[in-house]
Amino acid sequence: MELTLLGTGAPAGLPRPDCPCATCAACLGEAVRAATALLVDGVLLLDLTPGAAFAAARAGHTLGGVRQVLLTHPHDGPALEHPVGLPPAGRVPDGRELALLGGHRVRAVAMDHPGTGYAVTGPDGERLLYLPPGAAPAGLEDSEPYDMVVVDVVGRPDALARLRSVGAVTATTDVVAVHLDHDVPAGPELHRRLAAVGARAVPDGTTLVVGEYHEVPDVPRRTLVLGGARSGKSVEAERRLEAFPQVLYVATGGSRDGDAEWAARVHLHRERRPSSWRTTETCDLVPLLEDSGPPLLVDCLALWLTDAMDQVSAWDDDKWAAGGERALRERVEQLVGAVRQTRRTVVAVSNEVGSGVVPPTAAGRRFRDELGRLNAAFASECEHVLLVVAGQALALRG
Repeated sequence: MELTLLGTGAPAGLPRPDCPCATCAACLGEAVRAATALLVDGVLLLDLTPGAAFAAARAGHTLGGVRQVLLTHPHDGPALEHPVGLPPAGRVPDGRELALLGGHRVRAVAMDHPGTGYAVTGPDGERLLYLPPGAAPAGLEDSEPYDMVVVDVVGRPDALARLRSVGAVTATTDVVAVHLDHDVPAGPELHRRLAAVGARAVPDGTTLVVGEYHEVPDVPRRTLVLGGARSGKSVEAERRLEAFPQVLYVATGGSRDGDAEWAARVHLHRERRPSSWRTTETCDLVPLLEDSGPPLLVDCLALWLTDAMDQVSAWDDDKWAAGGERALRERVEQLVGAVRQTRRTVVAVSNEVGSGVVPPTAAGRRFRDELGRLNAAFASECEHVLLVVAGQALALRG
């Protein structure tokens, strides 16, 4: 089954008309995207967008052989530009299946947002799933894996998480991002974010073969995200796992009774996370790393170190010299060893404090030095290491 993406952008296209934002201003060449529309084997058109006939011609195709036009957008979606000769555009009721001449079968998939998704099975059994912008499947059950999923990865990463949770998306599924808008800068930053969740983007006019082997982006199993205060490091870490189901969020800060400001910070973090994630408050990371299970997001190693230094009385110079330093080294070695051996996907957050002013106290300098050592040791066991500065993620490794 051959799929041509006549457009890969949001309903308004990219750049958006009259939008002065930096992303739209930088959209040139292959970064320019028309509204998303798919041409399947030259006979099925999914979404009818302005300029579809010209887009097909630029891609080396014609709409002359199209026998069915199906819409995914809600009924009050973008206005239709109907080329002469095309059959009327329609919509399959949720849960119903349409058989086309030539052997294609199209099943309508119910969404949690206005619109209709379509599961297309080709004559030779290849399976394609296409979802409308801003929508995720509703009422999913266990499913056979799709060969290709074309979905709004940036706008609804939880849609990908839902599909993964029921086996509809596996490590071999080709996940193609569409409905791309100006939320993410075009070019390297877009491709970096998509690769982190096992997806990719292609230019308008690209023709893909559904079921043909394509090297799926390699999702790093262990990632360390470093950054200063309010740098965006926690947001970056959460973003890397929001397309995966049943993430366990490990909060190492614990609870602080009577501290309203800390409670507000914790509430903000929880509101930002997907509802399917679970949370545990603990600094006992080694058993979690040794156990099997869903991905872990550890936030953060600086608070883990604070607890570890409390446990060995590291703030007291005499106790530090009498065995506290050795005890802390052992704790760090155990943690790093568990990271090396873990089979789980892990994203950990830590503070980068070594670039600032030297702390005025011996205890402050001790913490800074030990955190630098911990970050370096932890990073050595990670396939991917990022430094976040002013909300911009810089890849140090991977």
